[in-house]
Amino acid sequence: DRSDASFFNGCMASSGRYEPSTLEESMKTAADIMTTTPVTVTRDTTLRDAAKLLLDGHFNGLPVVEEGRLIGMLTQSDLISLDKKLETPGYFLLLGGAIPMQMPGKFSRELRRMAASTVGEVMSSDPHAITPDTPVEEIATLMVEQRYYTLPVQENGRIVGVVGMEDLLKRLAAEE
Repeated sequence: DRSDASFFNGCMASSGRYEPSTLEESMKTAADIMTTTPVTVTRDTTLRDAAKLLLDGHFNGLPVVEEGRLIGMLTQSDLISLDKKLETPGYFLLLGGAIPMQMPGKFSRELRRMAASTVGEVMSSDPHAITPDTPVEEIATLMVEQRYYTLPVQENGRIVGVVGMEDLLKRLAAEE
């Protein structure tokens, strides 16, 4: 039975840098903790269907695939951002004409995104992927520092699994 302080001290070196704990060393790689049958969507999946999958499965994100290959990632944040307030561009008048104060292209992109109906219109098209041999401490670092809550696992260009924060927590709970 470890206290919170002893666990914290076991993870921090005297330099103040994070060091892998015994628990992490026992996990080793993504292959040890990944979900090997990930729920995926396609670029043509409706946002409504994708939202249901995220909610029903308690997922933070879903890989977007085409013929087994990862082409993007859809996250809860991607869907939630569709409800954000649209910032209308400001204008100023000069010699009887209106001149936009921001680039009209940015406004058009935001408007198209908010009107989206399919995954392909809102997904992140350049997702950060890991491999089955990615060390768990690297996965944890990516999740904490880059705020990736779901990481697709690829091998030879094909998706072979996903690692979510819950996968790390399940392993932690099983070890305690």
